[in-house]
Amino acid sequence: MKVGFVSLGCSKNLVDTEMMIGKFKKQKFEIINHPSDADIILINTCGFIETAKEEAINTILEMAEYKENGKCQYLIVTGCLVKRYQKELEKALPEVDLFVSPDQYDTLWNQVETLLVGETKSANTLDYMERCIATGNTTTYLKIAEGCSNHCTYCAIPSIRGPYISRPMEEILEEAKRLADLGYQEMIVIAQDTTKYGLDLYGELKLAELLQKLCEIDKIKWIRFLYAYPESITDELIEVVKNNERICHYFDIPLQHFSDKILKKMNRKSDAKSIEKLIEKLRREIPDVIIRTTMIVGFPGETEEDFEELYGFVKRAKFDKLGAFRYSKEEGTPAAKLPNQVHYKTKQKRWNCLMREQEKIAKSKLEAKVGKTYEVLIDSVLGNTMIARSYMDIPDEDGVIYIKNASAQENVFAKCQITGVKGYDLIGKIVD
Repeated sequence: MKVGFVSLGCSKNLVDTEMMIGKFKKQKFEIINHPSDADIILINTCGFIETAKEEAINTILEMAEYKENGKCQYLIVTGCLVKRYQKELEKALPEVDLFVSPDQYDTLWNQVETLLVGETKSANTLDYMERCIATGNTTTYLKIAEGCSNHCTYCAIPSIRGPYISRPMEEILEEAKRLADLGYQEMIVIAQDTTKYGLDLYGELKLAELLQKLCEIDKIKWIRFLYAYPESITDELIEVVKNNERICHYFDIPLQHFSDKILKKMNRKSDAKSIEKLIEKLRREIPDVIIRTTMIVGFPGETEEDFEELYGFVKRAKFDKLGAFRYSKEEGTPAAKLPNQVHYKTKQKRWNCLMREQEKIAKSKLEAKVGKTYEVLIDSVLGNTMIARSYMDIPDEDGVIYIKNASAQENVFAKCQITGVKGYDLIGKIVD
């Protein structure tokens, strides 16, 4: 039978999808790219915020059309949306044959076998070592932990994914070596909070040590880590990044706000003073560092004064990359019960204001790169245009570098001189 996959949401969810693909492939199913050719369609959903839930429902309904009018025989839905709303989904979507939530992944294959043949023949669980990478031939994600124990008041992840559980370091390194042997030269370390890695397993923060050991794998060229919470970015971690050429000078730090009052309501562990000191330290210790962050506007009780604090900090800090969310009221989270919920129009106004400022900052930062030369990874070639990234850009989130009239191949590294700016992207040319 032919199986098609749709993966929604974050990169952590994508790793789960890759393990599912690997499981089907090991059981001799044919993996195909277009759902119109599939006998089975599996949708791995996100259920984090309202927009993600809407996307997931719309995707399920879209895929259900292939079951009604195409050759699809079975529709399987997995992921975070199932964990949050399984009973409601079963009633509302009878066209779905099987729902599997993340806490049932150890029995996923048993459930699939029961659905397809009426009995369970094996007890295989998902395995990182069986992943089929879906991010090309050079770049891959390396998930180092499951779940989250931070309990930010706006976030449903702990109730969906459970508490933070670190993977043993030797298992991660074994997987990294296997991926490197397969030709993957860029590894992106991910977890819900990468900087908490090891605390539950070893009694102390171990991300710096893990990154140091990854640097010892010769075939890896670029190492990145995402979702670094500010309170756990230690001096040791900064030194490891600073002193290892293979680790990209890139910090992805989800700050969420700058007002101490709002940070406390969010149950964040940082305050404005420590955040500002951290940004100053990173730029002092690693002058070419790229700092990316995310902010939330319109959190319950956010006043104009609170927003002005946030806005003023963004103007001062001049982040290289910044994304912002309008607060999403999620049932089951403490913040959903807070008084003084902010009106949607006010959220939108504040979001517009923040992103207009960031657009000006980003433009200035990008223009300052014109004339400079960087090592880049050619991700793809479209016609006579190559699409590349430098150490300053993560896939699917940041901008790219467009290089025209060049003959380099995909999935290779090259030297590129920046010649111009196009929106949030750069234009460049290959140089010797």
